[in-house]
Amino acid sequence: MKLSDYIETLKGKSVAVIGAGVSNMPLIRLLIENDIDLTVCDRRDEKALKENGIEFPRNVKLQLGEDYLEDLYQEIIFRTPGLMPFEEHLVRASERGSLITSEMEVFFSVCPCRTVAVTGSDGKTTTSTLIALLLKEAGYKVHLGGNIGNPLLCEADSFGKDDFAVLELSSFQLHSMKCSPDVAVITNISPNHLDKHKDYQDYIDAKKNIFLNQKKDSLLILNKNDEISSHFDALAPSKVRWFSISDKLNNGFYLDGDDIIGSINGKTQFIMKASDIVVPGRHNVMNSLTAFAAVNDFVSKEDMVKVMTTFKGVEHRLETFAVHNGIRYINDSIGSSPSRTHAGLISMPKKPVVICGGYDKKIPFDTLGDDLNLYAKKVFLTGHTAEKIREAKENSKFRDENVPVTVIDDFDMCVKAAAESAEEGDIVLFSPACASFDHFRNFDERGKYFKKIIMEYISRND
Repeated sequence: MKLSDYIETLKGKSVAVIGAGVSNMPLIRLLIENDIDLTVCDRRDEKALKENGIEFPRNVKLQLGEDYLEDLYQEIIFRTPGLMPFEEHLVRASERGSLITSEMEVFFSVCPCRTVAVTGSDGKTTTSTLIALLLKEAGYKVHLGGNIGNPLLCEADSFGKDDFAVLELSSFQLHSMKCSPDVAVITNISPNHLDKHKDYQDYIDAKKNIFLNQKKDSLLILNKNDEISSHFDALAPSKVRWFSISDKLNNGFYLDGDDIIGSINGKTQFIMKASDIVVPGRHNVMNSLTAFAAVNDFVSKEDMVKVMTTFKGVEHRLETFAVHNGIRYINDSIGSSPSRTHAGLISMPKKPVVICGGYDKKIPFDTLGDDLNLYAKKVFLTGHTAEKIREAKENSKFRDENVPVTVIDDFDMCVKAAAESAEEGDIVLFSPACASFDHFRNFDERGKYFKKIIMEYISRND
């Protein structure tokens, strides 16, 4: 089915779109252009929407404010990714006969080209970016979307059948999806977003949806070193290929000392030196292995080497954005879970002055407490989780009194205090280990604001 055909099926039906955010606005515009009976539901009021440059024609019904989810009756309801399908208002609407769907679910039903979908607790964005770059280097036309890049649904009819759509998918998006990507990738699974999911098992089950409906000739990429997802091969209806940071594999890509080894066209061969990868950190070696495993049916060894020796990383992911008076400033705002911050800490060439804290996703901080004692020089904490993280550090079996902790609620003051405490030769690492929603809309806004504070601090101290 083409997108234009799908839109035809909506004519004469009532449609609601929940959330007038970035991912849904192209869809909203498309529905307006096609005179669909549309209701837009958003927690913000009309004034707040206008302040963000969002206005709608008079024929669009608006359901705004705190009661934006009340009395949903529409035949088709597009949910925003952060609103889970088991939310009570959506459940009641479904019981009354509404079809609950999403922009990404519809995309899979209308996409005419090959799809590579990436999920996991860590490394999704970098891995998705690498896969897209590798395919582009091999000469393919690539459309990057999902949780990264632009929403792709409204562009689907312009895609060629030989193109690739590379999609980063969150557990929120996958929760109700029955997608069947040609290549499904799971980077790893660790506790995350437990403030949104019913429990950890619900989070794990959502991740499984990326492959459970694949076909026999599809491909699933799994992490041999991951405690949870390494067992998914028994559930896979598709072929399985592996990647590993330590285990030798006959079917996949792995690290052997400093050598990256992979199976290409059935032949196991040396690909490149891990030390030649430009972006630092063992986790970025893992991201490279993952991407190689996903694309090696379409990409040459030479393409792999070229991309990994020129790729300098993605903004907000261990991004060195300033060096001043011998102090290196690194923005890792994407570090929204303890496992991400762990990866950042162990990739540092020396113990950093680290800034953590943010929105509470109900994730345990025990391992983060251990990491801060073992791998940090100084710790600065801010946000809603500051006290929880401080307690985890103090209760750690690795407790180290020589790693001082400073708690400052105000984000600006905390960042400035961390910068002021740094000495020549130090690294200041911003890796929150938490989501951004206590003070910011998303990690991108948070990372940009962190960089702004530091750049202003540097300017004043020149």
